[in-house]
Amino acid sequence: MKAAPMSRVFPIALNTFREAVRDRVLYNLVAFAVLMSGAAILVGQISVGIEKLVVINLGLTAVSLFGVVISIFIGIGLVSKEIDKRTLYTLLSRPVRRWEFVVGKFLGLVGTLVLNTFFMAIGVFGALLYVAHHFAKPDAWVLVALYFIILQFVIVTGLALLFSSFSSPLMSAVFAFSLFIVGAFAEDLRGFARMTKGITRWIATGAAYLVPNFSALNVITPVAHGQPVSGQLILYNTAYALIYATMTICGAVLIFERRNLK
Repeated sequence: MKAAPMSRVFPIALNTFREAVRDRVLYNLVAFAVLMSGAAILVGQISVGIEKLVVINLGLTAVSLFGVVISIFIGIGLVSKEIDKRTLYTLLSRPVRRWEFVVGKFLGLVGTLVLNTFFMAIGVFGALLYVAHHFAKPDAWVLVALYFIILQFVIVTGLALLFSSFSSPLMSAVFAFSLFIVGAFAEDLRGFARMTKGITRWIATGAAYLVPNFSALNVITPVAHGQPVSGQLILYNTAYALIYATMTICGAVLIFERRNLK
């Protein structure tokens, strides 16, 4: 009796999760994120009256940046590392399809990033409690900001896997970082597209909607000011991230299926 596809995907995901958790780079970046939260406390003490604002801004920004670095640098090596160690050939010689390998790797790294974000969030809330001495109702919106940050990681992980399916680790990192930076200014790019005319407008508009809209997933500043996040935006961002990530994984699978691994 043949095993169900997901019964082969989950062991790959679990193994990827274990390898990523054991990676020294992961622990180093988590340590830096915790240090950034500690720095937020020091800056907050200097900035009288806006301690919470500074702590939330710096803390969440640290979580986002270090998480993106983790998702890119581990994501680009998920495929190449298996090829270099020649463990991929052994794995694919078993009844494991290439798409199951890619999906398993994706789910394993996303799981790692969720766990990583959880521990970094503890550092942020610890710093917040230190400067404010108590939690207020608006502080709950920090959880929404963290959720949006995880959605960013989901997209970036998909991009890292997509590029690593056909490019070298170095170029994959360059492509992923470039798209992250451009995506952070996606709304500005769309505004620029509306001001142009002719074929330039079509090209700029296409580029603006093709790159991931990370700016819509960044609610750090309003949350730091205690502003609520609408339920409509939460649903929109969730659907957007899942659809975009699914497209990147489908692209990675299509390319990897046709790649000559000899």
